[in-house]
Amino acid sequence: MIKFYNPLGKVSITNDYFAGLVGAAAQNCYGVCGMATGGASDNLKTIVLGTNFPDKGVRVTEHEGRLVIELHIKVTYGLNIAAIVRSITHKVKYAVEDATTLKVERIDVFVDDIV
Repeated sequence: MIKFYNPLGKVSITNDYFAGLVGAAAQNCYGVCGMATGGASDNLKTIVLGTNFPDKGVRVTEHEGRLVIELHIKVTYGLNIAAIVRSITHKVKYAVEDATTLKVERIDVFVDDIV
């Protein structure tokens, strides 16, 4: 959960909200086939919850008041991976900063599979 203060009071945003926001923005980028599981915890969630769950392949943490986003994606074979990653980072950064007014420190994109 990410917490910050504004002139009207304390605001708390859940990780599920960030996961949904970031996942939707990333999946709408050209060349992205879907989100990949990002480690053992995602693999376990896949077994329990099924193939699609809100925070699949997305991890959002806070570092000194700025967000650090980690994405695990699957891309389409034959496309320029560097261009896809640039597109994702720009789109996700804009979506998060526009929706939450929080600043994004960095976005780490891991290409886990080529389909």
